[in-house]
Amino acid sequence: MYYLCLCNLFMKHSGKKSEKGYKSIRLYVDLIFCLVILPLIIMLVPVEGWFSQNPAFAVTFICYIYMLYFVYRAVNVPLLFIKKKFKHIAVLLVILLAVTELLTHYPLSEDEAIKIPISFRRHLYSQTVWFFFLIVSGFSLAISLTFELFRQILFRQQVESERNKAELALYKAQINPHFMFNTLNTLYGLVVTRSENTESAFIKFSNILQYMYENASVEKIGIEREVEYIKQYIELQRLRLNEHTKVVFESNVGEAADLQIPPMILITFVENAFKYGSSSQEDCTIFIKLKTDGRRLDFETVNSIIRTRSADRSPIGIENCRKRLQLLYGKEAVLDVKNDEAGRLFKVRLVINM
Repeated sequence: MYYLCLCNLFMKHSGKKSEKGYKSIRLYVDLIFCLVILPLIIMLVPVEGWFSQNPAFAVTFICYIYMLYFVYRAVNVPLLFIKKKFKHIAVLLVILLAVTELLTHYPLSEDEAIKIPISFRRHLYSQTVWFFFLIVSGFSLAISLTFELFRQILFRQQVESERNKAELALYKAQINPHFMFNTLNTLYGLVVTRSENTESAFIKFSNILQYMYENASVEKIGIEREVEYIKQYIELQRLRLNEHTKVVFESNVGEAADLQIPPMILITFVENAFKYGSSSQEDCTIFIKLKTDGRRLDFETVNSIIRTRSADRSPIGIENCRKRLQLLYGKEAVLDVKNDEAGRLFKVRLVINM
């Protein structure tokens, strides 16, 4: 029971990835062992009689037990085993066994008032010493192994977390220039055609840049801000499109307005829909839908296939989003990208269980 409580308590602290919490748990365990568990174990033997018959041996014996425990805790045998320092372990065991053996030969007083023969007393004390050696050694090694196991798990989690953060930063850095390139193409088209919407487009573009700058290092934002960002982008695209391209955007976040999502995780699919599904010469439709149901986000885009991607070019934006989603949500994020059976529509559906 104590061992399970230790594991549960440690897991709560390890979730915080706090070195301070780790040290605090070690201190609590040492205090519980020294002030509660070990005194209860010592009470199993007639300590009162030892103090009256051989007080020096009793004091030495108790000091030896505590010394044995803290030696194991300080040396950290499991870590030495992991590092394959078997010679260090062997030397430690030899020293501890030697000290234990010497303690069994501790000189005992030959008091005539004590009716128990000294040879039997020495045999009894010897058995008690070795019994406590095994108990304390086993308990200390079990505690050290538990702490080392969770320390290794915590360390690996930290390494994995840092690796994921680095990968996410890389994917994010790749997505932003990809988005910027396509938006600048849109602005260039408006300038070349001397559209009256050019000024409005630059204002919207500046708003988008501000959003990207403010959230460049933010892990998550409110879903309403992401929706507003998508609206700004759609309005910017509408400025360069004519009546041939119809854009339908439906957003229903309901009571999940406080839902937090990674910034700029959805814009890639919207941008992709405009890039390959808009036209100034033939009728087409771009459908974008976003809704939430509790902690579930459902995002969908459907666009006509007006132009296709070159065979030698990979969909950088979508693939980066897929990897980013995998790192952030694992199996809780499902991304389905496909064409319809007739090959005329391109569909993307993303479902995230927060």
